[in-house]
Parts: sequence; structure tokens; C-alpha cells
Amino acid sequence: MDTKALQAKAAQLRMDVARMIGPGKTGHLGGSCSLADIVTVLYYDVMRLRPSDPAWPDRDRFLLSKGHAALIQYAALGDLGYYPKEEESTLKKLGSRLQGHPDLRKLPGIEANTGSLGQGLSMAAGMAAGLRMDKRDARVYCCVGDGELAEGQIWEAAMAAGVFKLSNLTAIVDMNGLQATGAVRERFDSSPYREKFEAFRWHVLEVDGHDIDCLRAAFRLAIAEKERPTVLLAKTVKGKGFAFAENVVAFHNGQMTQEQYDAAMACETRCNQ
Repeated sequence: MDTKALQAKAAQLRMDVARMIGPGKTGHLGGSCSLADIVTVLYYDVMRLRPSDPAWPDRDRFLLSKGHAALIQYAALGDLGYYPKEEESTLKKLGSRLQGHPDLRKLPGIEANTGSLGQGLSMAAGMAAGLRMDKRDARVYCCVGDGELAEGQIWEAAMAAGVFKLSNLTAIVDMNGLQATGAVRERFDSSPYREKFEAFRWHVLEVDGHDIDCLRAAFRLAIAEKERPTVLLAKTVKGKGFAFAENVVAFHNGQMTQEQYDAAMACETRCNQ
């Protein structure tokens, strides 16, 4: 897919997220939409996948450590055919495969149960080490939130990945600047991020998390790195794509009014013109 097609796909996935939540229902719109461009580039341009064979041993793996943003991953998986898209209307309903956090036991394409913050990078590092021991050239991608970097287990995983030179591991930090209760810098500011990751022997790339071409180039640099794990420090906007939600902390896990939902759906018409 070219840049324009990937941009259109990211816009479509954002619409799917908004539609899944619907008006008057609580859902993680903000953090899902900040990841839309990153998830799009990974699933439609970078990762080697076989939707018809989700357990293919040589597939690339994607772990969403900030599992509350599962809606954007669900949107991509449904679009790619991992499950019927009509199931999107069952989000968070009793018995649905699409719960608030991803469950690998229920939905094809999910690699780990995540959302207990801080654990995803450890699991990703373990997978990357295991793939290397099995002499497979598959790669592991793991997205964490900037608020999540306050979790100590993240840094233990970062140290281990650097020590063991897990060059088949790429982390993405969704730096949208907001967590559930406010600005990250006002809650638990664990910056500077570049210096910390570099101290733990990582290859660090700073990117615009909404620039498709920048993201494509960064992931290719990560693949070319053969001595260190790579981290993309991706500057993003929480709620990206919906003016009423952009940089609004309430949409970390909030509700759209009917008016806001209608405005979100109107974006689809504009995107398709």
C-alpha cells in the first residue's frame, strides 16, 4: 500500500473504533486513535502475517502492552479477516470475544493477554529471545504507553533486552502525553526517555507517530539493526482524528454524546470523498 492508501486505512480504523464504542458508552477512544497510524503501518506494511493461519510459526508478533487500547488492534484484525467484522458490534458485551482488554484464548491474532500495565515488554522480550533460540527470523513489536513507563517492570525488560541484544525486538512508545488522570508530566514523569533507553543499549528513534512515511522508514531502520533492540519514541495526539477528543484527557476512557458520535461518523463521509 502506498502512503495515501495507508492514510486512508488509518482513518478507516479510527472510524471503526468510534463505531465500536458508540454514543453513551464508555470506551478507550483516545489511546486507540493515537495509535491508529502506527498500527496501520505495522499491520499493512511492515509485519509478516497470515490471517488465514494465525498460528503460523514464522509470523511477526504484535503485543499491545497498553491493552486498554485494544480497540484499534481489533479494528485491524477484523479488517484483515481474523474474525468477522460484524462481531465489532459486540464490543465488551457478555460472551463477546472483543473485551476491554485483549484475550489470546478467545481471539485469533492476539499474542498475549495484556492491560495489567508494565508487563507487555517483558513478554515481548521473552518471545524475541525464544524466536532467536528457535532460529526463526520473525520479529516482535510491542507498544507501551508513556504513562506506562512509570512501571518498573518496563525498565527491567528494557535492561534485559539490551543485555541480550534482542535485535528482533522493536518497542513503540505511544507518547500522547496524557494518562487516565491527567498529563503524564504532572503525574509520574519518567522522562528523559531517549537517555534511559540508550543507557540500556537500545537503538532509539524519535518519530512523528502520525507521519506514515516517517513510521515506515523508522520500522525499516529497526529491521536493519542487527546488534540492539530498537525503540520508536512516537509523538502522538490522544484522540487523533476527532476534533472533540484530541488532547482531551476525558477521552482516555470516556463517553461520546450523540452529537459527538454524529460528528465522528461525519468524518467517514469526508474521508471517503
